[in-house]
Amino acid sequence: MTDTTAHDPATKTTSSPHIAFLGTGLMGAPMARNILRAGYRVTAWNRSRAKAEALAGAEVAGSPAEAVRGADIVVLMLENGGIVEEVLFGSGTAEAIPPGAVVVDMSSIKPAEAQDHATRLAERGVAHVDAPVSGGTVGAEAGSLAIMAGGEAEAFAKAEAVLATMGRPVHVGPHGAGQLAKLANQIIVGVTIGAVAEALMLAARGGADPAKVREALRGGFAESRILDLHAERMIARDFTTRGRSVTHLKDLDNALDAGQRLELTEVPYTALTAGLFRGLLEHAGDLDHSGLLVELERRNDPAQA
Repeated sequence: MTDTTAHDPATKTTSSPHIAFLGTGLMGAPMARNILRAGYRVTAWNRSRAKAEALAGAEVAGSPAEAVRGADIVVLMLENGGIVEEVLFGSGTAEAIPPGAVVVDMSSIKPAEAQDHATRLAERGVAHVDAPVSGGTVGAEAGSLAIMAGGEAEAFAKAEAVLATMGRPVHVGPHGAGQLAKLANQIIVGVTIGAVAEALMLAARGGADPAKVREALRGGFAESRILDLHAERMIARDFTTRGRSVTHLKDLDNALDAGQRLELTEVPYTALTAGLFRGLLEHAGDLDHSGLLVELERRNDPAQA
């Protein structure tokens, strides 16, 4: 059961868990702010110290190992599995985490990496929850992220109140299951972005007004948040980065890796969408992931074929 006192700073006590937050970038900073607003003591670390110092009310550590000393819950929000590995196990951080603490890795990494990290931390008496998120910077700011958590139920229970300050946590299974749920999310989002982009391109090529086509489709079986938000960006040709294409490709590549490890013979939608993102990054750069439209247009332009 969630401890409801965790959301009211006026009711916090000295027994409230001490949180170490590692990685206060585009997503991590608003997530850490929501934990601070709930009244928790937070010690923050970021590779670029200025980003940690921008968190009003947080203590700032000079290294990740310094940040985790005395922490009850260690939250990581880092770019990829390699960086998580380096921060946890390459800089003395794991050794500095107190036995009995819970590491909550909210980065998007491979399920196999999450399972490996859980095993190595358990040897030190430290619990591990892999809890990647969906909802982007908008959800991070609003504290409305979808949080998919894998690990032991007891460890999840210890971290649940803190997770609830950032969004809606759901325990989906054992170690690595949170990462599998995130990969499922990224497959659905990526494939749907591609489908919406292709549909609007087809409509526009035939002379239909894509904005009116979007309006006509709203409320029918094609309705989705992708049709709502991303189609609007495509029509306005506003590809300002809100969801990085390079990050989405990383997640799709991780999904392909997971499929191979799980001996799935074919994951064709994932493979096709990963190829589209690869082409987008090669020819147009790291646009918002709605920029998949740009890659589809390029492939259909005889001058660029």
